[in-house]
Amino acid sequence: MPHPEDKRFAGLLNEELHALQHTAKLRRFLAGQTIFRAGDPGDGFYLVESGRVIISAAIGSSESRPLATVGPGEFFGEMALLDEAPRSATATAELETKTYCIGREELLALLEQRPHLALHLIREFSQRVRALNRKYIDEVLQAERLAMVGRFARTIVHDFKNPLNVIGLAAEMAGMEEATPEMRSHAQTRIARQVDRMTNMLNELLDFTRNTSHKLVLANVNYAEYVSALSEELATEIKERGMRLLVEKPLPAVNVQVEPQRLSRLFYNLVNNAVEEMPLGGTVTIRARVENGELVNEVEDTGRGIAPEIAARLFEPFATHGKQNGTGLGLSICKKIVEDHSGKITARSEPGRGATFIFTLPLTRTES
Repeated sequence: MPHPEDKRFAGLLNEELHALQHTAKLRRFLAGQTIFRAGDPGDGFYLVESGRVIISAAIGSSESRPLATVGPGEFFGEMALLDEAPRSATATAELETKTYCIGREELLALLEQRPHLALHLIREFSQRVRALNRKYIDEVLQAERLAMVGRFARTIVHDFKNPLNVIGLAAEMAGMEEATPEMRSHAQTRIARQVDRMTNMLNELLDFTRNTSHKLVLANVNYAEYVSALSEELATEIKERGMRLLVEKPLPAVNVQVEPQRLSRLFYNLVNNAVEEMPLGGTVTIRARVENGELVNEVEDTGRGIAPEIAARLFEPFATHGKQNGTGLGLSICKKIVEDHSGKITARSEPGRGATFIFTLPLTRTES
């Protein structure tokens, strides 16, 4: 829709056309005909008498994006005349179109003789720039939204890959003719655990996207027993990927109040993050100690270490460096889980010497 300022300027210019009747050229263009292309010299200023013109610009090597539509009483092509630069966009007649074409010298002379026209032209430039800025901002926001959807989709696919592999192997084992009842029972347990794990992962993602606080459902657990059982599942999973899990014992046999499913998610994220940093294989070590009334946990790997480029924003959403899979959302979720448990999480690393993630959990009062 043309801006009222545009119409006012075009109307004022029309009043002056009689002074240029011998030099202003009436030009006709068929539908689809190019009036000028980006890069052409500025040969004239166009005022549309009838029809409609599409102004477009090239995006990349082959794509063209429409910027504006110009109709009767509106004008285009003035920038190349005023700044004496090549055309920055392409003008194409969308319909059969008639325009008045005014050359640079005639336009400049007219503006010099009629200062009020120059003022209206400046105002129109301002309105067009504002409109283009709004269009650009809207498109950037839309692109960011789509990019975020894509990131979440990649996160879900990536994080689901490991439990789905475990389910597939367990189902294959249970379906073997020589499988014993014990083997089938073990496979059933592994499948049930992975289904619960995926359900929890989805809930974590939903909580993250909603930016809502998760109300913890705490249970009093013996930390040594809890980690020992969890590490068996983790060790089996990463062994299938050529990795080794080492749990330094003895683990502190202390009681902590945690939400077991979310704490499992924390360990899965940290261990799988470590595995991704060891493409040629390696060892993930879990250790823990009681210190200053807290349970201090460490997950260490023998991988490439934390890239300096992301060290300062390691726990921010989508922070990632050089990974083919994942988006860095996993560590953001780790931070949220730890903080929901009133703990803290940090990391230390030397390039080429692996990384260690340290998180704390408060002890129950009887243990502190």
